[in-house]
Amino acid sequence: MSQQHRPDRLDLVNASVHSSGAASLVIAMESPAKVTHGPNSPDSNHTTHQKHPAEGENIKTDPSDLIVDNTTFHPENLTTAKASSLGYPTENTLEEHDGSLTTNTSFEDLEKGMAPILVQNQMRAKEPEKSDMEAVVRVRGNHTANSSYTSTWKISVPPENPAELPTKRAGRIYRGIRHNFFTVYQRLFVICLAANLIPIIVLLVTNRHSKPWGPNRGDVATAVAANVLAAFLIRQEHILNALYQMMCATPWWFPLRVRRMVAKFYHFGGVHSGCATSATVWFVLFTALITKDYASGHYDQPGVMVISYLLLGLFISICLSAIPKFRFVSHNAFEAVHRFAGWTAVALFWALILLVSKAASEAPGTDSLGMTVVKSPAFWILAAITFFTILPWLRLRKVEAFPEILSNHAVRIHFKYMKIGPILGVRISDNPLKEWHAFASIPAADGQSFSLIVSDAGDWTKRQIAKPSHAYWVRGIPITGILRMAIVFRRIVLVATGSGIGPCLSMLVSHPMPCRLLWSTPNPEQTYGENIMEAVCKADPDAMIINTRASGRPDIVALTYHLYVQSNAEAVFCISNNNLTRKVVYGMESRGIPAYGPIWDS
Repeated sequence: MSQQHRPDRLDLVNASVHSSGAASLVIAMESPAKVTHGPNSPDSNHTTHQKHPAEGENIKTDPSDLIVDNTTFHPENLTTAKASSLGYPTENTLEEHDGSLTTNTSFEDLEKGMAPILVQNQMRAKEPEKSDMEAVVRVRGNHTANSSYTSTWKISVPPENPAELPTKRAGRIYRGIRHNFFTVYQRLFVICLAANLIPIIVLLVTNRHSKPWGPNRGDVATAVAANVLAAFLIRQEHILNALYQMMCATPWWFPLRVRRMVAKFYHFGGVHSGCATSATVWFVLFTALITKDYASGHYDQPGVMVISYLLLGLFISICLSAIPKFRFVSHNAFEAVHRFAGWTAVALFWALILLVSKAASEAPGTDSLGMTVVKSPAFWILAAITFFTILPWLRLRKVEAFPEILSNHAVRIHFKYMKIGPILGVRISDNPLKEWHAFASIPAADGQSFSLIVSDAGDWTKRQIAKPSHAYWVRGIPITGILRMAIVFRRIVLVATGSGIGPCLSMLVSHPMPCRLLWSTPNPEQTYGENIMEAVCKADPDAMIINTRASGRPDIVALTYHLYVQSNAEAVFCISNNNLTRKVVYGMESRGIPAYGPIWDS
């Protein structure tokens, strides 16, 4: 980002103390100027940010001191104490009110002397106060203005009278079961599990009188391997991208009912977890059968017994670590268990097949060890599992990165090592054996590079913002994201909060389509910078950008429905944190509106 668009200090501060005891501050930075429309402006619902004046234009703003209420002060002297005297809440006043005092200004801003937002909650105002005062601008002597620049963006105020939300459909109990406990993910999980439990029951019943008791051990081992392979394949990058491509080929002339079902494809994680759980159930049966044989003296293979119980422990640990609550609490532990326990299980499975085949080949009149192995279906299935396990790591490499610090809450990382297609996610890491993080890619205008936005959402992201690296590990190929399914609809509403704007831009930059965009985030310009703001407004010139520091957190569900009705959209896509995404999706779907958002396993 050009330095001319990133002012790093305040130039002048105009302050006026109202009779109500609150203060309004109009902060003018070196560049660009921020112009706040007055209440009589024709665009009174927005605050428009414009570039600095054209080159050569005279701006008479020399005084470095300002007279406020007959008191001269410098902006750097706007300390916590001064802010308190002007009516801004501070840490001390919060403590006096037992933390019940709400504020739109952070303590960090107060300490830095940057308290630009009037505390509207204290005044019980319905919208941010607008000043009729012109911003005072100082242009640096060596700064050249870009007079050809015409782009603007608008900070919106939620409409006072949005479209009224319709009544939710069906009863509360039905809605809870339908939209919370029996989603597409759960349905796919149940289908996969039932498709395995039924054969298990049938085999146990039909073989209840056989000797040795129970189904054929080789068939059970094959069922275990088949389910593990299915769990692998649904997560494999090439196969997943191909499936997304097939689903996105759904034409618009298909009924909306069909297209809304197709767009739920991103719930494929239900197949992964369903097959993995089924593999564990099959292996429990396999271990029980060979334990019975070993105890009765029909199967004298202690090595097979040891490996079987080790594998059973690994299967169970993988399933338990994938439980959502554990996964949320300790994602790094979940990743480590899945990766290292999975690799160990594959290696032990090879040892198990060889030992079982060796024991079978020693029986009179049987094939040699080699022929016994290659005739086993489990051998070929395990070979495929091994291939797809190794494949992404064959493309492990460290690539150069070009970080762009947007603020102390976000960084934009640019990469030039490859061209990237539309709506794809990239996984990066600074320690490839420890943890990987997926981000939506935003293709550059030149088509030769791309970038991704990292916001403060945990320990790892916080480290990247504080001290971004100039090289990251990548592996495999980029993976198609949920927003790819948006193209099966004619018009959509995109809802994002915070860094969720990254995936939205990934789609809108690479695959423009009719949409309305709602973006709610604290201090969007200061946090994400001008380039992101410009990209948002280029994607949707009428984008509704809500600064939650100025107007508070809006009713996202109501605003989403307002834009849905206003734009005559066919579906809603929400990219936010898990709680808000579920709230928006439920709020729309319970009213019969197709809505989509990332789930915990998507």
